[in-house]
Amino acid sequence: MTESPQTPAWPAPKAEQPILATVSLPGSKSLTNRALVLAALSDGPSVVRDALRSRDTDLMASALRSLGVDVDTAGADWSVRPGVLRGPATIDCGLAGTVMRFVPPVAALANGRIAFDGDPHARSRPMAEALDALRAFGVTVEDEGRGTLPFAVVGSGRVQGGTVVLDASASSQILSGLLLAGARYADGVDVRHQGSPIPSLPHVEMTLEQLRRHGVEVDDTEPDRWRVPSGPIRAVDVTIEPDLSNAGPFVAAALVTGGRVTVRGWPRRTTQAGDRLRGLAAAMGGGVELSDEGLTVTGTGALEGIDHDLHDVGELTPVVAALCALAKSPSRLRGVAHIRGHETDRLHALATELSGLGADVTESDDGLDIRPATMHGGVFRTYADHRMAQAGVILGLAVDGVLVEDVATTAKTYPDFADSWSRII
Repeated sequence: MTESPQTPAWPAPKAEQPILATVSLPGSKSLTNRALVLAALSDGPSVVRDALRSRDTDLMASALRSLGVDVDTAGADWSVRPGVLRGPATIDCGLAGTVMRFVPPVAALANGRIAFDGDPHARSRPMAEALDALRAFGVTVEDEGRGTLPFAVVGSGRVQGGTVVLDASASSQILSGLLLAGARYADGVDVRHQGSPIPSLPHVEMTLEQLRRHGVEVDDTEPDRWRVPSGPIRAVDVTIEPDLSNAGPFVAAALVTGGRVTVRGWPRRTTQAGDRLRGLAAAMGGGVELSDEGLTVTGTGALEGIDHDLHDVGELTPVVAALCALAKSPSRLRGVAHIRGHETDRLHALATELSGLGADVTESDDGLDIRPATMHGGVFRTYADHRMAQAGVILGLAVDGVLVEDVATTAKTYPDFADSWSRII
């Protein structure tokens, strides 16, 4: 279990003219990993088309293979043949929240002891509610009271399931992980959330939509309650949408430089949180047009500050914060206390790194206040966080001498991001 490979600080290219580009994005990590889990639990073989090949999805494929699932990732379309789930096994979660939260409920269905660990940063990500939920379903979990990685799930080949009350306010992935596997439990699952509002609700909607596509019944008619009865998960071939959250830097490129960028294949309807970039770009002064070709964003080069609650789309915060640091008026970003438990404490990391380049930033409990200031070059640290790296390159569009530490960490969800970025500048 290692950190992302360390590379020398990368000179983020500065834009000397408006950027005019058309880009194609790799597939969605969130959709790919949900599709792989459901395919692994389904009643027959299936294909995941246009799957994202990245560190997070490779880790998911490896985890499922460790449990006895045949996952063939040789081509652009990945084939999955379910097998008898079995242990013992050791699973590397890397820094992937989807692996550390989606795979344990699957591992509980296997025979044997399944050990989980990941990168050092992963050991601070919240897992206690997910592990306690498995215990409530009768699963043996060994974590020495940490509530974090490393831990082990000792499966007996069967999970009773039933009702559980938990607090999923730290991460919507805790809820999604239980729902994805719930139909395979003897009594299904009846999950009731009790606590602050669940963050990133579009990701829960994504989970529900994918379950229904696989023929799984989901009752979400009551607030903060989700019921999945026991039953088969139908094998379905799926095609993965482009990763809209990874569109953030390219949308930003149009806004910052007064350019025009088209992102191909933008779906007209989607559960991806990244779709909110359309409204955010417009709020910051950009022109936004969705057509059959894709999403086209046109900028003026003058960014408007915003006052926005990002609770449901917290993963967009680093990109939006970088844009706000370049805006001509103040901004307030709020509702994202939960991103302190992401790949790093993103709020503190953003406040630290933006301030280090001259931005005027105040960190609050659940967000950032950002005021106009003259910025300067320097090293922008990423804390092994792909979204931090993307924030750094956005600043480099307008600020001379920005050096992004470990830009290779973007391989978590976007292999070759640095090369793609350099080509459009």
